[in-house]
Amino acid sequence: MQTNLVEEFRNTPQGEEAEDILRKCVHCGFCTATCPTYQLLGDELDGPRGRIYQIKQVLEGTEPTNTTRLHLDRCLTCRSCETTCPSGVEYGKLLDIGRLIVEQKTRRPALESFTRLMLDRFLGQPQLARVSFTLARLVRPVLPSSIKAKITPTQKNFEVVTGSHDRRVLMLDGCVQPTLTPRTNQAAKLILDRLGIETVTVAAAGCCGSLSQHLSFANRARQQIRRNIDAWWPHIENGVEALIVTASGCQLMVKDYGHVMKDDSAYAVRAQRVSELVRDLCEFVSDDIEQVNIKPSVSRIAFHAPCTYQHGLKLTGQVERLLQMLGYQLTMVTDAHLCCGSAGTYSVLQAELSGQLLRNKLGNLMAGDPEVIVTANVGCQTYLMTRSGVPVKHWAELVAEDLQVAV
Repeated sequence: MQTNLVEEFRNTPQGEEAEDILRKCVHCGFCTATCPTYQLLGDELDGPRGRIYQIKQVLEGTEPTNTTRLHLDRCLTCRSCETTCPSGVEYGKLLDIGRLIVEQKTRRPALESFTRLMLDRFLGQPQLARVSFTLARLVRPVLPSSIKAKITPTQKNFEVVTGSHDRRVLMLDGCVQPTLTPRTNQAAKLILDRLGIETVTVAAAGCCGSLSQHLSFANRARQQIRRNIDAWWPHIENGVEALIVTASGCQLMVKDYGHVMKDDSAYAVRAQRVSELVRDLCEFVSDDIEQVNIKPSVSRIAFHAPCTYQHGLKLTGQVERLLQMLGYQLTMVTDAHLCCGSAGTYSVLQAELSGQLLRNKLGNLMAGDPEVIVTANVGCQTYLMTRSGVPVKHWAELVAEDLQVAV
C-alpha cells in the first residue's frame, strides 16, 4: 500500500510504525472473512480492511469524524484478521495508534467519555474493582434481569496449601480476576505446587494495562506497566523461571510490554525482559502434567478458545491437547475462531453487537451438549456465564478440582 503521511506524523515513532504496518497491507480482503463485526454488519468500514484505510486517511491528513471513531470503536481487537492475513499485517498495533490519534482529534459526548473513564478507573484498580463488585452483589436481587445477569456470584475459594520449592515462578493476579474468578489463580498455584513449583505473587503489581491501552488512556497504561515492572524486578533478578499469567487477555498485554515501552529509556530493557519471561500456564506445565493423578469428573467439555489465546498468543490447540492428555473428552465447536463478544469493556460499550456475538458463540458451544464449558480468560468466562445453561470455568479450575478429588 502506498502512503503519504502528513508532516504531523512523518518521521515520528508513531508515524513510522504505522507506515511500516500500512505498507504490508495489499488489500486482499482475506481478513473480512474472519472479522466478527463485518460478518454481523456487512459494512466494509466495519471490517479490518476498511478500518485500515480509515486510519491511513487520518495519517495522510483527512480530519477524522465521530463516524470514523465509531467504526474503530466497533472493532473487538480480536486479531482474527491477523491470523488470516497472508501479508503479516500487525493490525492490532495499527488500531491502537489509529484509535489514540482519532481520540485526540475528535470529541466524545460527555456521558460516553465519563463511562469510559469510570470503566478504566474502577476496573483497572483491584481495590476499587473489589468494592464495586461487592456492592453490586449486595443489590443484585433488586436489579433488572439484564443487569443482574452481568453480576457473577461470589466464588468459593479453593483451600490450597502449597509448599516451598526450589523452582519458583511469578504470577500476575490482575485487577478484576481476584474478585470475579479467584479460583483460577488458586487452581494454578495448586497445579504448579503438585509439579514442585512455588508461586510468588506481588501485591504491588496490579492491572496489566490492557484496559487503559485499548480505551486510549495510553499514559495511564504506561504508568501501570512501570509499576508492575518495578514490583516484579527484584524477583526476576532473584531468578524466577517465568511469569505466569492465567488470563489470556492480560498475558498478551504483558507479552507486549517490550514493544509498548521500547521508547522509554528507563524501562525498555526491563520491559523486554518481562515480556520474554511471560508464559501461559498450559505451555509451562504441558511437559510434566501427566505426572499428576487425575480422574476426570465430567465426560463432555466444550472449550472456548479466547481470541487473545488464538490470534494474539498463537496457542491454538494447546489447552485442548493438555485436557485430552488428562483424559477429558472435548466436544466439537464450530466457528471456534470467532469472538464471544466480551473483549474487555466491549460488552458494556458495544452491548448490542456484543450480545449478538455471545448468542452465536453459546449456540455453537452448547451444540455438543457439554456438561461444562472451559476457557482461558476471565473476561470470556464471566461473559459466557451470564447466559450459559452449564457451568463455565477456567480450564485450570476444572483440573485442580479433579486433582484434589484424586488425592
